Amino acid sequence: MASRISLDPTPVGKFPKHPQQLPLFAISPLGFHPKTTSFRTILSSREGLPVPQPLRAVKEEVIESLNSESTRDSQTTPPSSTKFVLVVGGSGGVGQLVVASLLNRKIKSRLLLRDPEKATALFGEQDEETLQVRKGDTRNPGDLDPSIFEGVTHVICCTGTTAFPSKRWDGDNTPEKVDWEGVRNLISALPSSVKRVVLVSSIGVTKCNELPWSIMNLFGVLKYKKMGEDFLEKSGLPFTIIRAGRLTDGPYTSYDLNTLLKATAGQRRAVLIGQGDKLVGEASRLAVAEACIQALDIEFTQGKAYEINSVEGEGPGSDQQKWRELFKTAETQ
Repeated sequence: MASRISLDPTPVGKFPKHPQQLPLFAISPLGFHPKTTSFRTILSSREGLPVPQPLRAVKEEVIESLNSESTRDSQTTPPSSTKFVLVVGGSGGVGQLVVASLLNRKIKSRLLLRDPEKATALFGEQDEETLQVRKGDTRNPGDLDPSIFEGVTHVICCTGTTAFPSKRWDGDNTPEKVDWEGVRNLISALPSSVKRVVLVSSIGVTKCNELPWSIMNLFGVLKYKKMGEDFLEKSGLPFTIIRAGRLTDGPYTSYDLNTLLKATAGQRRAVLIGQGDKLVGEASRLAVAEACIQALDIEFTQGKAYEINSVEGEGPGSDQQKWRELFKTAETQ
């Protein structure tokens, strides 16, 4: 079941750039590096497997729904929303975009990061009434002090690591530790008062023993993500699971908040949403981040899992009604 909507994005202005060199730890949940491995390469490695159509590279353009004035406002104006969102993995590829969007919306947030210094480098100095940062590692249950969750109304978890062994696995940063034990520890520590938990997962998690997914799952990434999903489903907490295709656009490892706010998906702004783990393709980190934020307020997404891909065309931007139509249509097909 899948739905697609092609709609105009919201207009925005330009920002000055303030580049900084900053390595990030979070990447695509499928763990493919764009310079070494592609989803198409994996799919075409066996005769007879479906091969997605080649994706045309597009030049990034400035989103026209934000401006430099709104960026300054996000740093000085108190939040206007009653939500208080805990973002876990907020310096990663999807997480950094989630945080930037929350700041622009003036939604109060708290970040749980292994390295809190990354927050300042990415998002600048923020007032505690707007953005709070706490040091912690979901792989270590002892880091998840109850004070981290005080006042939190919603949670978005964007943690992840590579599918195949790499330097990113150093320090016990494996799929088992991040996608299973880390997610389990986080969910176990959350208070029952949380109104919604959104978990970023991956397409293919229900098919890890089938080709081509079994290739991606050689080191268990899909198995452990599904275990994390199952634990959340059984926790009794209200949840929504967003299963992304192979992630594109970013991670933005060398830029600050201004650049995050003007990042775009080029010509691939249209969003394809499905259910039943049937989609095969790629997803813009921008679309995944927006889907996470939209799911917080769309009541019928509670208790459900959705797959998301990005395709060429005009997208829903941040229009909640258009996102409601996408999610709803996916359920009716």
